Amino acid sequence: MTNLFSPPETSCHDVKISRQRAMLPTRRSSPSGKLIALLLALLMICTVSIFVGAKSISPSMVMDVLLANTDSTESLIIVESRFPRTVIGLLVGAALAVAGCLIQSITRNPLADPGILGVNAGASFFVLAGVVLLGNQSMPEHLWLAFFGALITSVFVYFVGTYKEARVNPLKITLAGVAIGALLAGVSSSITLMNPMAFDQMRFWDAGSLDIRDLSLASMAVLPIIFGILLALVISPALDNLSLGEEIAQGLGTHVKLVQLAALFSIALLCGSSTAIAGPIGFIGLMIPHIARRLSGPNQLWLTLYAILLGPLLIISADIVGRVIAVNEIRVSIVTAFVGAPVLIYLARQVTSFGKL
Repeated sequence: MTNLFSPPETSCHDVKISRQRAMLPTRRSSPSGKLIALLLALLMICTVSIFVGAKSISPSMVMDVLLANTDSTESLIIVESRFPRTVIGLLVGAALAVAGCLIQSITRNPLADPGILGVNAGASFFVLAGVVLLGNQSMPEHLWLAFFGALITSVFVYFVGTYKEARVNPLKITLAGVAIGALLAGVSSSITLMNPMAFDQMRFWDAGSLDIRDLSLASMAVLPIIFGILLALVISPALDNLSLGEEIAQGLGTHVKLVQLAALFSIALLCGSSTAIAGPIGFIGLMIPHIARRLSGPNQLWLTLYAILLGPLLIISADIVGRVIAVNEIRVSIVTAFVGAPVLIYLARQVTSFGKL
């Protein structure tokens, strides 16, 4: 059976020509036109997020609050709950979606995402360790610990997947990520059960929610997330080369190890920052790259740009659904799990049916 992950046997010159043809926009669909449509859809869903919630507030009252900021119960709900969680959704959704694109690109594994590869579990474990061992409670401390946890886990899983291999082994990376993530999640659960103080501090954060009610906390993660996204955009041409295989990428002038390390650093920034402010939220990094790829094609730059908009669109929509379908509201991580689990099963069946794993 042919290994679909192995690079094609062709010359670098032919690769350049075929890749340029594949990345040219067709007359039927314009990538920039779709991007504008997604931007309008995102603006619309952000508006809905501010106007719709567990408590029914008339549109006229919402407009009065936004324009005059009146002192009322409705003002507290809109200004201190709905607006902050919409901003958090924009940041976290974009971060997780771009991180998913990077992980699937460098591993060449369509089932890879920050949750499946244990990156979110690593960030959560380091935050918990800081709470238990160092007594950390502030957002800056959580942010740094989550970043280092995501970075260390990403590097460890990557090296396990490439150990004694000439190139990245998608199956080994997936299995290593699942195993390490399960181990860290089990250890974290044991620690929280034995430590009441840690359990009290982690029980809300660890569930994954956009309802932090404090934009000052989110502001600390803005720069790391922006830097991680910009780094992903900068290395996107090199990732296009890398998708053809490491040998061909080197022939095209790509420094493979440097690009992979830059991608890991970006993943750590994005996953660590988003996990620090909203807790672990799964399946965004798995679903969005596949949706974006259907819209944008194989070009990594367009794929990343689409993911920046699709991630917030999905996570804010999930947050709205969680607010309105239950009296006490359902956390966004639970809603994304309900949507993402069937998608994961479908993708796993597709992948195994074509012999990719």
